[in-house]
Amino acid sequence: MNKTVHKVGFWSGFIAFFSTVAFVIVQMLQLFDVLSYPLDEILIYGFSLCIVIPFLLEMLALHYIAPTEKKFWSHAALIFTVLYVAFVTANYVVQLATVIPMTLQGTSDEILILRQTPHSLFWDFDAIGYIFMGFATLFAIPIFEKQGFQRWVRYSFLVHSLVTPLIVFVYFYPNFTEKLLLIAIPWGITAPLLMLLLAIMFKKDSEVSTQTP
Repeated sequence: MNKTVHKVGFWSGFIAFFSTVAFVIVQMLQLFDVLSYPLDEILIYGFSLCIVIPFLLEMLALHYIAPTEKKFWSHAALIFTVLYVAFVTANYVVQLATVIPMTLQGTSDEILILRQTPHSLFWDFDAIGYIFMGFATLFAIPIFEKQGFQRWVRYSFLVHSLVTPLIVFVYFYPNFTEKLLLIAIPWGITAPLLMLLLAIMFKKDSEVSTQTP
């Protein structure tokens, strides 16, 4: 069972890492007007949606391999991950399946409330989702050892959780401008980094357990 959990954790983490990097690249291309509507939003929401399940499975795997005395922290991290998944999935599916198609059909006036625009309903959904991701990484910190490779995973989770206030500022600052998104650049580094390092940790732990007689 442990071997399977490690494999799921590794591959899920790798997919989450790849999807997050792709999302960040597309977001930057949109900011520099390299991509235009609807391709930019299709790619942004599409790659964002591709992060969701892999990250959930990666955190679930972490919960299963966490030592018994640290299960409280892994369980809390998993709960916040589930909350992240619920809010952002609702947003991305609505944007991809409803808002973008109806906008292309010229009937966007009928679903204005569903559009993710600054300080709208689904803007807040997106914000809450990423805030919960920050809480998930914060509560996961005690799971990792302060030595060996786990030390680096621990640092990556810590740094990412410290980026959460920047996310709050970007989403909830009263006067939104595209320049505000630049403040969230650290998230584009810390998020894929923690997913990748955690995936590598699963791989390393699996190799150690295989070699142990």
